Amino acid sequence: MTRKENIYLSVLILVSVVLSFVSGFLVKELLDKRSHDLAVLIQAKEILTENAFDPLPADPELEYGMIRGMIDAYGDPFTSFYEPVQHELQTDELEGAYGSIGVTIERDPVGRTVLYPFPEGPASLAGIKDGDILEKVDGQKITSDMPVEAVTAAIRGPVDSKVIVEILRGAGFEPHIYEITRTEFPLPSVTWRLAPQEPAIGLIEVNLIAEKTPEEIERAAKDLAAQGAMYYVLDLRDNGGGLLHSGIQCAELFLDEGIVMQQQYRGKEVVTFKVNEPGPLAGLSAVVWVNRGTASASEICAGALQMHGFALFGTHTFGKDVIQLVFELQDGSSIQVSAAKWWFPDLKFPNNGIGLVPDFVVEGDITALVDETRRYFGIAP
Repeated sequence: MTRKENIYLSVLILVSVVLSFVSGFLVKELLDKRSHDLAVLIQAKEILTENAFDPLPADPELEYGMIRGMIDAYGDPFTSFYEPVQHELQTDELEGAYGSIGVTIERDPVGRTVLYPFPEGPASLAGIKDGDILEKVDGQKITSDMPVEAVTAAIRGPVDSKVIVEILRGAGFEPHIYEITRTEFPLPSVTWRLAPQEPAIGLIEVNLIAEKTPEEIERAAKDLAAQGAMYYVLDLRDNGGGLLHSGIQCAELFLDEGIVMQQQYRGKEVVTFKVNEPGPLAGLSAVVWVNRGTASASEICAGALQMHGFALFGTHTFGKDVIQLVFELQDGSSIQVSAAKWWFPDLKFPNNGIGLVPDFVVEGDITALVDETRRYFGIAP
């Protein structure tokens, strides 16, 4: 080996030693910092483990309790934690579809899980009957203390996947086993009908602001128009919100132009959402029905329409002006974090916690609302 090669090799060794030292130092600093950050928590857990009379809950229950405590200490009422089953069901609702066998689940007086299959659904076609008792799902025992959400999540799964269901039937609890292929079941967020006392008014009830809600509202309005409706009520009562972008799109359906809302994340510039082109329902004669249960993304839709001249009927809304981001954790649970604020440039919101203030206070049922809508549009009784 030449002198030049020896020098080169020595330099490489020296660099390697230095990098190893620096890497080790940084890792130690990071571990020390994490250990220091959680030192009191770790100490408290060790004390409980070593001294408490009853054993500590097993993971992940203990971890979930710690997470809930941390979120509670944070103090934001809208930052929340969802266990895997809850997160899965919430995701299904917002996506608007899921894979299942088509059954309704109920609990009888002694806690048994009873199935009622949908007509022509996979479970019904496979042989499941009304009143069958669910005993096992893919070998998992269904017990009386298992939450209904957990049973629902066990039955659901990817579309076209198979699930083995064991049921007990009749007075003798005869066992039957079925292998059933899951199919896609839509979860409509919108229902609609003509007002029973006024066929010129179409009622569009929006239960959730999900991915498919804007197209469902558009379909509802067109179907009602085909039935003879000339005036519309967009019913957002008890709609707790959902997806931000869908709430914006719901408002855009009815607008020709202008601002929908504005938002800002921490340390970021204000973002303004505007209507780029007239929506497919622009020019429709419509009013919006809200109440205290109207919140978040449904308030975005209602407030944007009110800002552009659509009348709000009902009572004041919830007043939730935060945007939440959903972060899925490694075990399928999730944390929803309040990460941004939103507002309307031409409306006072959330108005000291009151929310949107209706133009016409209506506290009655659908009959009272239809009467007010008649008066508003000048429809003869």
